[in-house]
Amino acid sequence: RMFRDPVMEGLDKTAIGDYLGEPHEQNKAVLHGLVSTHNFAGLELDTGLRVFLADFRLPGEAQKIDRMMEKFAEQYCQGNADKYENADTAYILAFSLIMLNTDAHNPGIKNKMTKAQFVSNNRGINAGQDLPVEYLELLYDRIYAERISLGEDDDKRLALEGQQLPATGK
Repeated sequence: RMFRDPVMEGLDKTAIGDYLGEPHEQNKAVLHGLVSTHNFAGLELDTGLRVFLADFRLPGEAQKIDRMMEKFAEQYCQGNADKYENADTAYILAFSLIMLNTDAHNPGIKNKMTKAQFVSNNRGINAGQDLPVEYLELLYDRIYAERISLGEDDDKRLALEGQQLPATGK
């Protein structure tokens, strides 16, 4: 919501993500403030993640993503206290969904993760217990069906696809 304000609309979403992921106290305070504006109660984890990531682009650095997913998971579990044994489960699964999203929707990745591999990768993450296979399969299917991305990224991608001319065979 903070970055949807018309005054903030022109901010670079990549710069916002980089800023939020920095380890400095001021950056952390802004990240924590942003996360605290979200109410994830009743949302599935992937939906909550989509809401959270709507305002900025995730940085490429794993340590920055780690800080963001940790805070996201804490807030997600505040609104969904009975969903997982603890926030670590939401953290691990959110990070796993980010990796699945990249794997599923990056055309440069040829050997895509299978549903069985995704389920296997997430065994024992719920305080040593497995999450229901059906639940993990549902999350997998939802990520494959709809990529996690900024709306503006989708608009740009569609515009670029519309500009591509069909091959003429010449």
